[in-house]
Amino acid sequence: MHFARSSGTLLHPTSLPGPHGVGDFGTAAYRFVDFLQASGQKLWQVLPLNPTGYGDSPFQCFSASAGNPLLISLEQLVDNDILAIEDIGKPPEFPLDSVDYGRVIAWKFPILRRAARNFVTAATAEKQQAFEQFCSENAHWLDDFALFMALKDAHQQLAWTRWPRPRPGRPSR
Repeated sequence: MHFARSSGTLLHPTSLPGPHGVGDFGTAAYRFVDFLQASGQKLWQVLPLNPTGYGDSPFQCFSASAGNPLLISLEQLVDNDILAIEDIGKPPEFPLDSVDYGRVIAWKFPILRRAARNFVTAATAEKQQAFEQFCSENAHWLDDFALFMALKDAHQQLAWTRWPRPRPGRPSR
């Protein structure tokens, strides 16, 4: 089998620069794709893009199908009228040469929750319909993943093996 020679780079999007402590699919990602194209690169290997578990490794994910919420661009949410710039506020001073996932998660997740609430209450009918269609088409993995993540949140992010066992006579899922 013959393959044309090509070149590219390996870079996880969280390694891109950005104003919110971690790279995402915002402006820097688009600039990076433009740079790759202008320099004749054909490949961008990104590593897994799933929600990371213990150690924030892209190879230890909570789901093989879900996307990592840290990759959601807050700038894009503002551009799409899901967040107001005031919702973001002034980000803390994050390290410039590494990602402090604990601090980024603690700061960014409440903003993403606000974006979700804003979407539910104010998104256009067309966007709501697209969301419902996505949920319906992906229910085979999305429902269980959403339940698991809600339970994980309710159990202070403990590993599921450390959750309390259901009491006898109470239904469990």
